[in-house]
Amino acid sequence: MLETSARLLRLLSLLQSPRDWTGAELADRLDVDVRTVRRDIDKLRTLGYPVDATPGVAGYRLGAGAKLPPLLLDDDEAVAVALGLRTAAGGTIAGIEDSSSRALAKLEQVLPARLRYRVGMLQAATVMVPAGGPTVDPDVLTAVAAAIRDNHRLRFDYRAHDGATSLRTTEPHRLVHTGRRWYLIGWDVDRADWRTYRVDRVLPRIPTGPRFTPREAPDTDLSGYLSRGVTTAPYRYAARITLAVAAEVAAERIAPTVGVIEAVDAESCVLRTGSDSLDELAIYVAGFGFGFRVLEPPELRTRIRELAARLGAAVG
Repeated sequence: MLETSARLLRLLSLLQSPRDWTGAELADRLDVDVRTVRRDIDKLRTLGYPVDATPGVAGYRLGAGAKLPPLLLDDDEAVAVALGLRTAAGGTIAGIEDSSSRALAKLEQVLPARLRYRVGMLQAATVMVPAGGPTVDPDVLTAVAAAIRDNHRLRFDYRAHDGATSLRTTEPHRLVHTGRRWYLIGWDVDRADWRTYRVDRVLPRIPTGPRFTPREAPDTDLSGYLSRGVTTAPYRYAARITLAVAAEVAAERIAPTVGVIEAVDAESCVLRTGSDSLDELAIYVAGFGFGFRVLEPPELRTRIRELAARLGAAVG
């Protein structure tokens, strides 16, 4: 049987998992009787941990308190949190860098030597490249996430790529993060259709709108839906191009916000992408260094022939 202090720490660790525990389950995990579990629960409450009794059953869960209680993390969890904070310090959310750095410093201060060594080794061997591009206000992310959680309509001013601003009313569905940018997928009430919005261009209006009944998602694969929406739909020319390389190799060079890659076989794949400029499409695809064949649009094939003739004449 564990000593009382060790048992309390073990009990706290169990309660911090996202589930309800019956007294019998906790007693079995701690190798004590249910009465001892009840006494230990009372001790945790005395120490300020908000342990709630689950209504209807003899169960327990760790509730939300007025202050953040200490968290118990195992070795892998502690390393994951440290690396996550390190990554967030150079991320795409405005103003989070300093908070992440402070939290990381606090965590590293209390890590045991073996974990400090693992985290330090990874940090010393890693160079962080700033994400670049526009950042997102964390208050905007929080407001959008809250509207999604509560099924509230969201009204916001949206700035288009040309700088024009319009008022949008949406039923927000999900936030999607590509690693470089944040997007909102939602049902546009005025346009009666699904739309994708860059969150760095969103300025929510308060208060939010009335509650709505969530619709079925526009696609079971929201990441693929987003990629198609931002790579082809907004542009004048939608291109479909066969690349003479495996899909896995192409994916290493082509970001999901640039084009959608569909595997054909072990040696080829199809790239779907778009642009308002045929020249841009031609030069961009040629720059990959892969063999390729244009399937559509026919205007792109014509333009590539013209460019090839011009380039050939320049060195002939």
